[in-house]
Amino acid sequence: MWGDIAIAFLLACITSFVVTPYTIKLAKKVGAIDMPDDRRVNKKPMPRIGGLAVIAGFIVSALYLIISMSIEGKIDLNDTENYKTKLLGFLIGIIFLGIFAFLDDVKDLKPIQKLIAQIISAIIIYSFGIRIEDISGRLLPEPISFILTVGWIVGITNAINLIDGLDGLSSGITLISCIFLLLIFATNDSPVISIVLITALAGAILGFFPYNANPAKTFIGDVGAQFLGFSMSVIAILGVAKTVTLVVLIAPVLVLGLPIFDTLFAIIRRVIKGKSFKAVFNADRGHLHHRIMKKGYTQKQAVYILYCISASIGLFTVILINDGIWKALSLAFIIAAILGLGSKQIKKYNKEILKQNKRREMLLEDKYVENEDGEE
Repeated sequence: MWGDIAIAFLLACITSFVVTPYTIKLAKKVGAIDMPDDRRVNKKPMPRIGGLAVIAGFIVSALYLIISMSIEGKIDLNDTENYKTKLLGFLIGIIFLGIFAFLDDVKDLKPIQKLIAQIISAIIIYSFGIRIEDISGRLLPEPISFILTVGWIVGITNAINLIDGLDGLSSGITLISCIFLLLIFATNDSPVISIVLITALAGAILGFFPYNANPAKTFIGDVGAQFLGFSMSVIAILGVAKTVTLVVLIAPVLVLGLPIFDTLFAIIRRVIKGKSFKAVFNADRGHLHHRIMKKGYTQKQAVYILYCISASIGLFTVILINDGIWKALSLAFIIAAILGLGSKQIKKYNKEILKQNKRREMLLEDKYVENEDGEE
């Protein structure tokens, strides 16, 4: 199995890395350019459909592995789980959502239009048999199963999309989440198909990452961010399909805790501020990455801090599942203390850098004035 995992990762990574430059050229042709404004952090126009490369890497890798493993007899697509139908629904959902997300990157769709597309994509997934229908061995009524499945998929899709505000942020956090979900799936008797899919997703993100890390050459865009959230939510359902342990069932929620918290906080904040549920669709600068930067951290530092938090949550989840709550809590306390101490030092470092930069600017101004006086 580990050979197939390596193939899934490398094939997705290489495909994504090779395709990304073509998405940059395509973005310029179709006008999918992210223009600077008061809310965005980019200072120059930026191509924003790099997520197409991530989708290409994922689909190429997943299709190759699923077909080859099916031929070798490592997976049975026609077993009782009916993975052939489920995977077909997953592909249709990706294509449907991807078309609308691409249109949004090119033409800026209304928030309600994006939400409708997400709900329809989630319903497609449910209708093809990928469902949250069992919790700790108890079969859920179909209406509850439908609400939980659609709500989970739409929620995580938006959670990753909303946190996509800095170079490499959404892609990096999703990559970290993929790694920890892979560890959880591989050690808790999850279906092989979910392990292959999460590995292919991680590889596709890594191949795109060199173009998206600060300073970014391209943005992942709505087409990429929505794909990441959509795929993570669906793979998470597949990964816990055979597991009845409650802790393992909530593992995806914990691993994706950072974007989930940011989304819930954004909903509450916007409703309170706008005094209406419609205000949920109003963009603002209140996300976690915005708040961290307001504290005086640079864009890179804000991204690294959120990476550390996401990785800490993922590690906490893995230890919680395998070693229990007390060991997980003790580790969380130690990491929180280290991050707290580190943040103070980073702030001091930033202040010193600012002082040095101001001194340099003053010296340059003095030299400029002296040169002008000499010429006169």
